[in-house]
Amino acid sequence: MQFLQAYLRNPAAAFGLVLLAAVLALAATAGLLFPDNPLGLAGRPLQWPFSNPRFWLGTDHTGRDIAAQIFHGARVSLVIGFVATVIAILIGVLIGALAGYYGGVIDDLLMRVTEAFQILPNFLLLLVLVAVFGSNMETIVVAIGVVSWPPAARLTRAEFLTLRNREFVQAGRTLGLGDARLIFGEILPNALPPVIVYASVIMAVAILLESALAFLNLSDPNVPSWGNLIGGGRAVLRDQWYVSAIPGFAILLTVLAVSLVGQGLNDALNPKLKNR
Repeated sequence: MQFLQAYLRNPAAAFGLVLLAAVLALAATAGLLFPDNPLGLAGRPLQWPFSNPRFWLGTDHTGRDIAAQIFHGARVSLVIGFVATVIAILIGVLIGALAGYYGGVIDDLLMRVTEAFQILPNFLLLLVLVAVFGSNMETIVVAIGVVSWPPAARLTRAEFLTLRNREFVQAGRTLGLGDARLIFGEILPNALPPVIVYASVIMAVAILLESALAFLNLSDPNVPSWGNLIGGGRAVLRDQWYVSAIPGFAILLTVLAVSLVGQGLNDALNPKLKNR
């Protein structure tokens, strides 16, 4: 209850929660409102929004219902963001925990690996992985997770460096607890709050990365993602701008919602802010 009160104390965070709930509602009701294949041909191409009561958001350049793609695309974007974030956090936490706990040679080795991943921009490395392993959705999600873990590793390492010599860790060593128990049972739970907050950043970036791939026609064309819809509207962007603008607005709202929720979590989990 105190956590919820601290979270709702921030109006921007509460607004982000409402936006995220709206996106979740789109994903939850997609199958009910649009039970047919959202990528199937539905009508005449390039009908403007509200010009036809059957297609209240219009149709794209191939005659597919934009509203159906928006609703089903919410599922795709949320799944991509969530799964890629879980992959990135798992890799980052494991590497950061080992580096921060053991220090020395292990720390140097793992941090050099982390720096090697950070030399290239995320999107450039993602392009390489997609070019090598293919552009199906499963590969793209894993690839986004693989390029997104270094900041989580550095954050976890910093927390471990702060916590590894605390009294409760020393007491655990005195009691004979093994390294695995100390790392995952004692230190990690205390190091997770800032990592959980940063997960919202990873999720927002993951949604944007998939959209960028789709805009370049490098994403899975058999998936009704918002990025694919934006990419499909490039050829008619000057005259029928709504084809790209509508999914672009959906991406904007989703990324904004995730970012505001992350900001609210940061405020709620920060003891200094909670005690004001």
